[in-house]
Amino acid sequence: MSRPTIAERSHPMTEPAAHPITPDSTIGVVGIGYVGLPIAVAFAEAGLTVIGVDASPRRLEEIAAGHSPIEDISDERIAACLAAGLSVATPESGRLAECSAIIVCVPTPVTPSKDPDLSPVLSAAETIAATLRPGQLLVLQSTTFPGTTNGPFREVIERTGLTAARDFHLAYAPERINPGDPASASANTPRIVGGSTPAATERAVALFARVNAAVVAVATPEHAEMAKLIENTFRNVNIAIVNEVAMLCERMGMDVWEIIDAAATKPFGFMRFTPGPGVGGHCIPVDPYYLAWRARQFDVTSRFIEIAADVNIAMPRHVVELAAEALNERGRALRGARVGVVGVAFKPNVADARNTPASDIIAGLRARGAEVAYHDPHVPTFRDPQGVISASVPIEQLVAASDLLIVVTPHAAIDFDDFYRRAGIVVDTVNSSKGRACRERSVLRIGAGWVTPAAA
Repeated sequence: MSRPTIAERSHPMTEPAAHPITPDSTIGVVGIGYVGLPIAVAFAEAGLTVIGVDASPRRLEEIAAGHSPIEDISDERIAACLAAGLSVATPESGRLAECSAIIVCVPTPVTPSKDPDLSPVLSAAETIAATLRPGQLLVLQSTTFPGTTNGPFREVIERTGLTAARDFHLAYAPERINPGDPASASANTPRIVGGSTPAATERAVALFARVNAAVVAVATPEHAEMAKLIENTFRNVNIAIVNEVAMLCERMGMDVWEIIDAAATKPFGFMRFTPGPGVGGHCIPVDPYYLAWRARQFDVTSRFIEIAADVNIAMPRHVVELAAEALNERGRALRGARVGVVGVAFKPNVADARNTPASDIIAGLRARGAEVAYHDPHVPTFRDPQGVISASVPIEQLVAASDLLIVVTPHAAIDFDDFYRRAGIVVDTVNSSKGRACRERSVLRIGAGWVTPAAA
C-alpha cells in the first residue's frame, strides 16, 4: 500500500478565471467562541459585514443581546459591532450564502484514544456545502493535522459538485488566540495563510490584511497546518522538560523555580518555561496528538513528541501524590480528607476549563477517597470526569473547611497574601507562594519540596 500524500492536490493547474479576485465585504464565521468571536469582531470593526454562525442557541442569544461570552471581548465591543454590521445566525439559517468569504473556527478535539476528532470540522463543511455558491473563499482556521484542508474538509465541500480552484477558493489560516490575552487577537499578531492555489493564497492574504498588520503566505495549506502544530508542540515539549526536571529537583532537595530563574538570566539560547500541574486548554494538550497521529500515517514514529505529551498528562497524578505526602506529614490519610482545589480554569484569569488539569486532579483525589470542593472566581460550576457537577464555594469557606488546599490556577482575583496567612497546609503547583508569608512546613511546592518561610 502506498503512503498517503499531502501535496498531490495542492496548486492544481486550473484557476477560477470566471471568478476574479475582488475585495471580500461580507464575512461568515462558523463557530463564534474563544477563536471565532475575536476574528468576527475584528472584521466588523474593520468595516465589513459579518455573519456569525453557531450551533449553540444560548451563545447566539447572548451575543445578539450584546453580551460577550468570553473575557477577551467586552460587552461594549459586541454592542458596537452589532450596530455596525455584525449579526448572528443558526447553521440552518442559510445565511452563509450571503457571504463572499467564510472562515471556520470550530473545535478540533481528540477521541478517548487520542486520535483526531474532525467531526466539528466536517459538520461545519456540511453547513457550508448546503449553501455553497461559486466564487466564495473558504478558510479553515481550526487547528488540525496537515492534509485536513485539502483532504477531508475539501472532500465534503466538493460533494456539491463544485470544485476548489475551478469554482471556489480554499485556504488555511490558523488561529493564534491566547485566551486571557486580548493582545493575541490584535492586528499586531502575524497571520499565516496557505491556499490550495496561488490565487486562493492571494485572496486569503488580502482578506486577513484587513485585520492583521502582517500576513505571512506559505506554499500550501499543509505548510500552514504544520506551522500551527509546531508552535504548540514546541510549547508542550518544553513544558514537559521542566516538569521532568521539577520532579528530579524534588528528589534531589533542590528548588526548580530558583534554578529556572537563574537559567533565564542567559540572554540567548534559553527560553523560560515553568512546571505545573499539567497542561490544559484547546491547543497544547491536543495538538501534539494530531501531529503524532499524522506522522504514523507516513511510517514515522514521533517518540519525542508522544513522550512529552505523556509527561504532561501524568502531572495531575503527581499532584495527587504530593497531596497524599502533605497530609501524611500531619499524620492524615488522603482517604476521608477534605481537600480544597483553588482554581479549575486551565489558565489564570479565564473562565475556560477545557482539558484543565484540575479535572484529573479532582478525579484522582476522589478516587483515593477524598472529599473535594473548589473555588474559582471565573468558573461558577464545574463538571468532573465522572459527571459530578459542583459549584464554586467562597475562598474563605474553602480555606476554613479544608484539611488540605491545592493551588492549581493562580487567578489574579484571588488574594494569595490573605490565602497563605489563613491556610493550614497547601500543595502549591504554580509557585503562588513565592515571596508570601507562610509557616514552617505548611507549603509543599511542586519542584521544590517543603518550603521554609525564608525561602518562600
